[in-house]
Order: sequence, then structure tokens, then C-alpha cells
Amino acid sequence: MGMRSLEEVARERLAARAADGLLRTRTLLDGAQGVHPVVDGRRVLSFASNDYLGLAAHPLVVDALRKAAREYGVGSGASHLLTGHSRPHRDLEQALAEYTGRPRAVLFSTGYMANLAVVSALLDRHDAVFEDRYNHASLVDAGLLSRARLRRYPHADAASLGRQLSLSSERHRMVVTDGVFSMDGDLAPLRELRAQAEGAGGAWLCVDDAHGLGVVGPTGRGTLEVEGLGLQDVPVLVGTLGKAFGTFGAFVAGSEALVEALVQFARSYIYTTALPPALAAATLESVRVAAQGEARDRLHAAMGRFRDGAAQRGLPVIPTPSPIHPLILGGSGRAVAASRALLERGILVPAIRPPTVPQGAARLRISFSAAHSTADVDRLLDALTAVLS
Repeated sequence: MGMRSLEEVARERLAARAADGLLRTRTLLDGAQGVHPVVDGRRVLSFASNDYLGLAAHPLVVDALRKAAREYGVGSGASHLLTGHSRPHRDLEQALAEYTGRPRAVLFSTGYMANLAVVSALLDRHDAVFEDRYNHASLVDAGLLSRARLRRYPHADAASLGRQLSLSSERHRMVVTDGVFSMDGDLAPLRELRAQAEGAGGAWLCVDDAHGLGVVGPTGRGTLEVEGLGLQDVPVLVGTLGKAFGTFGAFVAGSEALVEALVQFARSYIYTTALPPALAAATLESVRVAAQGEARDRLHAAMGRFRDGAAQRGLPVIPTPSPIHPLILGGSGRAVAASRALLERGILVPAIRPPTVPQGAARLRISFSAAHSTADVDRLLDALTAVLS
């Protein structure tokens, strides 16, 4: 019997996913990112974006992009270690280091590549990596590709992590966690994780704060600020630029030695084209706007209004300190039906299903932006009440 065709295998897998109610489709956005986008030809009220501070189409950020594009063009033309590293890249790295309170930062083209770099450049088959079971897929893939021994501990369970660390004997050990978990919106127990890492002979702690930087903490410096942790506590900090900062790309911030090691050894840095310099210049402006705090204040006002309204109406929303508020509905069918019912009312809230979340934990993922008005929040509350009643 000959091998089946690629077409046959692909169609079979797609049919199985469709039968499970897990087939995903892409929506088409016309125009700029925002809270009232045109999606599939229809203007909607969106609670589906990671543009938490409303900076993706901010006039100052757009103007910075245009001005830099006139000076630097569009493409960077090469990797950072050839001729692709320009002045806007350098200036942005310095600004991100200052923003995070660390000696140095290095840019990556995506958050996925930054996470691959950190784990695979610092660990190998003689080492071990310990990861929260709810970590982002990029962190899990990074552990697998590093060839280090990958261990997963139950979500946010520092005591279980401690037990796993006590049984390990690998040369180097790294504990890796999201700062804010992207589907639940909760914060990692960083102080407890740090204590377990320290108690295990100084295991390294790496935090991917993609959904925390810019929005969480008294000045928006993320989950490390919430817990009062510094460079000695968390030597590796990963951040993305396509969420609160509204642009694209990612970075790793840490010591001089850590960053230089990534520049020299991280394959996902060495062997890829650098971000467009104009995009780096736009991000520099978005970091400045984010640091001022006004957008963050508007975001938290919208979040607070929603939490209070949901509690008053008895909506089963899990309140979080982040812009991500999950509404757990259980089965995938129910989550999809609720999302569709909201869309019929002109409101876009995505249904999140397995394998992104565990079986039986399908949900509506409600995310907030500084651009949401009180009327937007009240409209969502009214629609959720009607759909779920």
C-alpha cells in the first residue's frame, strides 16, 4: 500500500477538526486597528484586540513611522549583524532598557523568536527548563527546541515547581513563565516562583511579560513592578511590542552579559532580517506615549467599569488586574454560539476553544483598550446580559 497523498492527509485532519467544532476562520479587517473596526465589511465594536493602550493607530506613532520611512525606507535589508542594525534600532533598545530598568535590551522580530532565543541560546541537553502548563506556545516550543529536559508544573503552583526542582540534577535550570497569562488574564505568582528558584540553588527565572508591560503595575512596568522584583530576582525579561505598545516585534532585557550572549548565540536573532527601522522609530514614540500614563489610566477606568457592572449583573466573568477578562462557558459549542450572538448585535468578542485552552474551558476572551468609552463598556454589558440569560 502506497503512502497517502499530502492532500488526502490534510483534508482528513481538517475534517476531524471541523467535526470537533474547532475549525477556525480568519476575519478580514479593513482600515486601522481600533475599537470600532470594519470587520468582514461591517463596522463592529471590538473587544478582541491586544492593542491595550490604543497606540496601534495613534497619530504620534503613525507620524513617527511616516517620517522615519522617508529617511530610512521600508526594509532593513539585512540581519542586525550584517548591515540591518540602524540608529532607530539602537535608540529603541536603549529606550526599552530604560523603560524596564535594565542595563541593556535587544530587539527581535517577533515574540516567538525572542522566546526561542532565550531558552535555546542559554540551555542545551545537559540542562532543564521548568514551565507553567499555561505558558504560551512559543515558550513551550522554545523548551522543546532547546533539547533541554522540559518539565511542566501545574498552573501557578509554586510548591509543585519547588518539588520538581528539588528532584532535578541538571547542570543549569531555568524556570520560565508568562507574567500575564494570555487566556486567563491572571498574573504569575512571581515572588513565590522566585523563592522556589532561589531555594533550589539559584535556578534562573525568565518572565515573558508580553501582556503585562505597559498596562500592569503602578507605572505600567509590568508584573515585575507589581511584585517589586528586579534584575537579580528575574535575570531574563521578555517583552513584545505588538500589544500595549501597538506596533510589532519584541525584545529581551537583562544584563550586559545576557544580551551580548543572545546577540552572539541566538539563532533567531542572527539568522533573520532586522525589523524595519521605521517601525523601530514608531515604537520609540509609542514607548514615550505609554510612559506618560494617561492611556493606562483610561484603560483601567474601562476595566473597572466592566468589573463593577459584571458583578452587579451576576455575569460569570473572572476579574483580573490585566486587560484580559475571560468568561468561561465550558463547551466549545456554547462559546461559539455566544460569540456569534454578540456579533449579531455588532460586538466582536472571540470564542477561545481547545487546544488553545483546556478541554471544557472554552470561553469568551474579553480584552479592553484605553480607547473604549463608558458607552462601549455599557453596550457590552447589556449584550452579555441578553446573550447569556
